[in-house]
Amino acid sequence: MFRYAKEDDIEQILPTLFQIFDEMELDVFKEIGNDTMAQVIKEGFALPEYRYGLDHILVNEIDGKAAAIAISYPEEEEDGIDAPLLKILKKHGINRTTLFTDKEAWPGEWYLDSFAVAPEFQNQGIGTKTLKSFIDLIAERGEKVLSLNVDVDNAPAQHVYDEVGFKKVGQLYIGDHLYDHMQYNLDQIEAKLSKVR
Repeated sequence: MFRYAKEDDIEQILPTLFQIFDEMELDVFKEIGNDTMAQVIKEGFALPEYRYGLDHILVNEIDGKAAAIAISYPEEEEDGIDAPLLKILKKHGINRTTLFTDKEAWPGEWYLDSFAVAPEFQNQGIGTKTLKSFIDLIAERGEKVLSLNVDVDNAPAQHVYDEVGFKKVGQLYIGDHLYDHMQYNLDQIEAKLSKVR
């Protein structure tokens, strides 16, 4: 069941999200350390309109647990999406204006910033099912194009995104890693629904 994340989910969401951060090998996490960054991100969950604010996180709840997370927003919000975090960064003595410096989404896209399955739910097909449900949800909202970035060296994730119907449309760097930029045309879902009606 998809729902927005709540404060009670934070302790479950954080390690799932850190799987992504670990793969990205971002310099800021190396400089500041995972413990401090975990505290910063944890405080950031409460901030409205922040990249990792609870209002951007959807949770697939299974048996009362946050089995998978999907963090997303429209591309037009990306430029200011980390601004709410500045006070928290300063509070922790981190002299940065953002954690992420690279542009990740393209104009007109609804961007799936982060998608991950909690370790205990991996290798059970939950990722694929959750992703399909997420695509349907975003299509129902009237969005036209859903996008994501996947590390070119992450073959298992590439396979899932290909299988679900994402298409590679370009490449970009986030930090030191090269990513395939992939899109899903949400109009194809609307066309299918129209045929059923």
